[in-house]
Amino acid sequence: MTVGRPVGTLVSVNVGLPREVAWRGRTVYTGVWKEPVEGPRTVRRLNVDGDGQGDLAGHGGEQRAVLVYQLDSYRYWQRQLGRDDFGYGQFGENFTVDGLPDDEVGIGDRYRIGTARPRPVILAATRRRAASLVCLAAVLARPTPRNSR
Repeated sequence: MTVGRPVGTLVSVNVGLPREVAWRGRTVYTGVWKEPVEGPRTVRRLNVDGDGQGDLAGHGGEQRAVLVYQLDSYRYWQRQLGRDDFGYGQFGENFTVDGLPDDEVGIGDRYRIGTARPRPVILAATRRRAASLVCLAAVLARPTPRNSR
C-alpha cells in the first residue's frame, strides 16, 4: 500500500470511558466525553486504549473504532454557538486533527497515523463525520472552559 504526502496534523488524542448521564429526563449510557491524553496510545481493532463506547449498536466496532474530528468543525460550532471554551475531545472524537476537511475525505481513503514500529497504524475512512444531536447536546452541556482555542 502506498501512503502519500501528509494531509493533516494530529493535534490531540482523546479517550474516555462510558458513564451514565441524565439527558432529557432519562438516563443514558454514553462515552461521548473524551479528555486529551499525553503520550502514545495503542489503536486496537475495536478502539483506542483507555477509550470505550456506551452505545455499541450505534458506535464502535471494527468499522467505527476511532472518531476523527477536525479543527475547522470546532471553529464552525464556535461561531454558530458564540462559544470559545471548547476543549479537545469536546465532540467525542478520539483524534482531533488540523486538516482533512470533510469534503476531501472519501470513504475508503486510508491514513497513516503516528510512527509505531514495526508497522504504523493505517486507518480507513468508513463513513462521513456528522455532529449528531447527542454530540451537540454534549457540547452544550459542558460550559466549563478547558483548553480553548
